[in-house]
Order: sequence, then structure tokens, then C-alpha cells
Amino acid sequence: MKRFLLFVLALVIFVLGADALYYRAGWYIDFSTGKEVSIAFAVKDGQICRRLEDGSYEPFEIKAVNLTSAKPGGWASDFAVDEETYFRWLTQIQEMGANTVRVYTVLSEHFYNAFYKFNEGKENPLYLIQGATVDDYILNSRYDAYDDEFYETFYDHVKTAIEVIHGDKKIYSNAMKNVGSGEYLKDVSPWVIGYIWGVDWDDVTIAYANDKYKDKAGYNAYTGKYLYTGENATPFETMLTQVGDRALAYESKRYKEQRVFSFSNCAETDPFEYPRAVESMFQKCAFLDVENIRSTEKVLAGQFVSYNVQPYYPDYLRYFEDDDWEDLGIGDKSLYTKDGKTNTYKAYLQRLNNHHTMPVVISGIGFSSSRGVSRTEENTGRTLGGMTEKEQGESIVSCYEDAMSSGCVGTCISVWQDEWYKTSWNTIHGIDAERTPYWADAQTSEQSLGLLAFEMGKTKNVCYVDGSIEEWSKKDVVQSYADGTSVSLKYDAKYLYFMVKKQGFDIDKDTLYIPIDTTQNSGSNYCDNYGLKFDRAADFVIAVNGKTGTRVLVQEYYELLRAKYSSQVYGFNTYLTGNIPDKDSPVFKSIQMLLRAGATASGGIGGIGQSATVYETGLLTYGNGNPNSEEYNSLSDFMAGEDFVEMRIPWQMLNFYDPSNMKIYDDYYTHYGVVDMAIKKMYVGVSSSETGRIELGAVALEGWDNKVSYHERLKESYFIVQEAWK
Repeated sequence: MKRFLLFVLALVIFVLGADALYYRAGWYIDFSTGKEVSIAFAVKDGQICRRLEDGSYEPFEIKAVNLTSAKPGGWASDFAVDEETYFRWLTQIQEMGANTVRVYTVLSEHFYNAFYKFNEGKENPLYLIQGATVDDYILNSRYDAYDDEFYETFYDHVKTAIEVIHGDKKIYSNAMKNVGSGEYLKDVSPWVIGYIWGVDWDDVTIAYANDKYKDKAGYNAYTGKYLYTGENATPFETMLTQVGDRALAYESKRYKEQRVFSFSNCAETDPFEYPRAVESMFQKCAFLDVENIRSTEKVLAGQFVSYNVQPYYPDYLRYFEDDDWEDLGIGDKSLYTKDGKTNTYKAYLQRLNNHHTMPVVISGIGFSSSRGVSRTEENTGRTLGGMTEKEQGESIVSCYEDAMSSGCVGTCISVWQDEWYKTSWNTIHGIDAERTPYWADAQTSEQSLGLLAFEMGKTKNVCYVDGSIEEWSKKDVVQSYADGTSVSLKYDAKYLYFMVKKQGFDIDKDTLYIPIDTTQNSGSNYCDNYGLKFDRAADFVIAVNGKTGTRVLVQEYYELLRAKYSSQVYGFNTYLTGNIPDKDSPVFKSIQMLLRAGATASGGIGGIGQSATVYETGLLTYGNGNPNSEEYNSLSDFMAGEDFVEMRIPWQMLNFYDPSNMKIYDDYYTHYGVVDMAIKKMYVGVSSSETGRIELGAVALEGWDNKVSYHERLKESYFIVQEAWK
């Protein structure tokens, strides 16, 4: 009996050990020596082509959507999306007309199980472009691309991605950063077109490696079995060549397969040199040219080029005269849109295609349906944020058309679903970056790039600004007055909703003022702008003044733009004693958002520079905000009906730092910047007259912490892309 138990124990240890070595460490025995390497996709005559059953090839236009693991209430790195959700999303993606999904990294096992289930037995499958990255910590803390923690981690991610698509990997939870976990036992490789290795590399990482190793032997040249460097290769390009060579060798030897592959790149690290002034203004310090990464005859599938290129940043060509573009290899026919404006985006894509000998795929085309704006493209008006869902879809389609007409062989829409966890450069200073997944910030452009929206509530929103007040009840009333006028308030994880009832109210003739008190540390009992008086110190005033003049104003002591960007925007340091506004100042300012930080450059092209640019984000948009309405305007802020007006105001516009825990900004001038404080109530009132003191009523505020209620909705942009791709 004892021997039997020892035998069983030894057998268990052997099985567990073998499992760990095979599925976790990647050990294997090659039983297929001599077997030919097979390919399903290959680069042929400047195209990415699909291999047919008879051995011939046909061009394959990649119509892809970038898919992530983000959902409300968690980070993308939580990989919390389940198999059922992925399957539903894959169905919707294919129904939109896409033939490919792209993932930036290895997702959880749920994605690959859903992908396998979706494609199994299908004549018309969805294909996959698999990514592999380096985790954020290493990217942001280590600039030496040849450091083992950088180089080996990058290769380990690439190798893991190969094992995952072949169904030969098990990953413990949190064993790898920026990578999902689970048992990857489904072989999805028949539907994998290829790989995009890397990320939009940090320019400092590239510049540091190139400078540190530029004169050191072995760092500017590499010759492998599959890849080698050209004579002009940089040390960073040499590192990529080494990783790619190892990856091709691994898949070719272990699985006897090859796929088309690419190294990620973006406009900020493109291979082109620009006039000194342009490079100075955009702080361009790095160049990555994958033409210096070359293939031997062992590479059967081939290499393509991938660029994440958006029209709104960086728009280098904006600073060139049209007649200078011929020197850049750009044809005159590409210069203009249908209405005669210069299309620098299309021209830039043409320049990329003219430069590269390999087919070009644009791996990121994205526009945001957020309320807030963070980038603009001056000539065609394609912005990052501030677009209706209709405009979002039209812009995606126009960029897709630009890409294909300029010679690209595929595009990837970025991204499938909205991502609450993200931040924007011009809003991150005003929010708790550790709490972003738990509320939807309409002011942050990066959160609303998806074709799929996450709406509040399990089945419907708590309120729709649509000219109907059926969702409002007496319990929502905050303050009522003798003449029957009242103001009501409710909220969800995205907006505060206000509704004012007033007998005979006419949006085109009458004016209303809604004072709001959030912080008791400042504010004013008087608004000089409109001659208003309040029974308590107010921080904000919503002035309802027609369909085009309605806006939110903030007391100047509580103005975020001044507290954060006074030097750039106003030309003075607001924290110097003489520049600090009075704590009870009666001046209320329009709410502005920084759209472009100031930058200067000397030399070349007349000394290019740009001043800080702001726009009035507090100006409210009139329209129907109900997606079930034929008149739906996704950017709608307010709408009036008979004897009432209702509106929705983003949390951040009222200086909320983390509404999920009801935290707002504390006194800037006590703390020299943004510091949070928790509140349990706010006060709201309303008046249509400049006479008398407006009474504000209290409303209790309760956060929702990490418990977010939401439902999915396909945006208008989805159906516009569907029409173009079908």
C-alpha cells in the first residue's frame, strides 16, 4: 500500500511538473522535424493576401476593430470581460462589416474561448491580429531597451502570445503584467492573420537607446536566421530585429507555421525629418524606420507596416506650404478635401506609403463622442471629442477612405467599446486618476472613443434630456417657491440632472438662473454678472438664456483653469499674493477648457509657435438627448418643454474630483492646487428675476463607490461604419 501511495504521489508530481513545463514554461519536444512551414496569409506584390485552398492568393483588405478588456467598474488590466460578452461583441463587430479584430495584448482566456466558439465551423470567420506589449511599469520607468527587464519582458510577451493562439499556454493570475490569465487550450491559430509587436513606443525610450549604444559594436547590426538589419539601422531597430527573429524562429520551429508580422509605430516616432522649428515645437526626438528590419528567404509570410495615425495630432504637415509637399513625395491630388480644404491627414498617409516598400496598415483610427475636446485638426474639423455620434462615424469613414485611397491595405478602428478608466491630458489634473473606472467623465475625450457606449442604469437611464419629464417626481424636488416654480435634481454615474418647472416658461423668451453651492470653503452671495443675490455662498450659476446662450459659470476663486493654467492662459501666476482672487468675489467666469498648451519654437518656417488655446466648455448645447428619439443629439445638454426645462451637467464641470465618493475640489489657494474634499450635500435654487435673494435648498449626496450600474448601446457611429463597410 505504501509503495502504491508513493507511486501515485510520484505520478501526480510528474503530471503537474510536465504540465508546468509545457503550458507555463513553454518546454516542448519537436516531433515534426522536417515538416514544412505553412502559411495562411502572406505579403504578395505589396498586398496582404489570403491563401486559398488551391494554393493561390487573393488580396485581403483588413477591416478591423481594436478590442480591449475594458468595462465600467474596473480597469482594462482586470481582464474582467466574460466569455458571453465577448461572443456578443464579436457578433456585433462582424455584423458591422469588420472582418478582423485586433487585440493589443493577450486577453483573458474568455476572449479566446469566445473567439474559437464564434469561428468554429464558420465559412465566413472573423480573423485576429494579435498584439504583444511591454507592461506599463517597464515602459514608464526603464528607458534602456537593452536592459534585461525590458528586452526579455518584451520577448516573453511575444512568445506568450504565440503560445496562446495555438492553445498551448496556462497563465496564473497576475503572473504577467498587462496580460490576461487562464487556461488557453483552444487553438485559434487558423483565424490569426498575424501580429503587431510592441506599442506606440515612448520617444524617449527610442532616443535613449539610440544615443547610448550608437557607437557600440553589436548594437547597430544584427543578422539572424529570419531577420537582419539594414546598414542604417539604429540600436532600437536592432533590438526589434532580434526580438522578431527569435519570435519567427520559435513559431516556425515549434508550430511549423508563420504569420505576417509588424512592429508597432506611430506618427510621433515616424522615420521622417522635419524642419527644426516643427521638431522643436512637437518635441520630436525619435525616429523608427522598419525598412531597416529586413527578411531572409526563411520568412515565408512577410512583413507589413503598422502606424497609429490620427488626423488631430501631431499634424506636422499643417506647417508646410502646399507647393512644398512635392519635395516630400506627395502628389497634388491628395491635398484637398471635397470642399477645397487642405487634407494633411491624407497627404501624410500618402507620404507613409511612398516611403515604405511594405504594405501599410493604419492600426488606429479613432474619434470620441465625448463632450469635452482635447485635440483639433484645423482644416477638416476632425477633433478628438466634441463630436456627435453621427459626426464620430462620419469622421471614421472619411479617414478610412483617406487611408485606402492613399495606398494603405487595411485599417483598424480604435476602439470597440468606451473605456472609462482612461484620462486625457487636459482633464487628468482635475480627477482622481485612481478612481476613473467608477464613473463616466463626459469631459474626458479618451473615454468615449468606442462604437459601443455604456449607458447608466441596468436597462435605462435615470433621466433623458428629451422634452419629457415623466421620470421626474415630487421626491426629486430640491427647492420650491411661492409662485409654483421649483427646481429638482437627480444624478447617476455620468451626469447631474436638473429640472426647473415654471408656469408659462418659454425657452426663447425667458431667462432662468440656477445657483449651486458645492463647497462651503468659498463662494459668493452675490453674482455681479447678472445682479443676483443668494441666501448662501454659491460656487456656480447656470444661466438659462435661450437655445444658444445657456451656460454654466464658476465663481472666479473656484475656477479650475485659473488655478492650473493661469500662467499659460492669463499670463500671470495666480498663486502670487497680488493675483489671488477674493474668496467671496462676486465675479463669475465662463467655464473654459484648455484645448492646446502653449509651445514655442525658434528657427525654420518663420519661427513657428502656438499660444495656449481654450474654448468655452460651459456653453450648453440644446437638443434631444434620448437615443430612442429620431432627433437624438448625443451632445445635447438641455431641452425645454411646456412650462419646464431639463438639463444634464457633467460632474467634472462642477469641480467634482471623484463623484463615486462625492469628492470635490478643496480651496486651491490653501493647498496650491487641486486637493480633494468629501461633501455630503449640495445646495440648489432657481429664479427668473434679478430682484430678491434666491433661496437654495439642500440635497443629500450619496456616492456609489465601486458599484456601477450600466447597460450597452450601439452608437450612431456603429451604423454609419456598417453602411460604409457592408
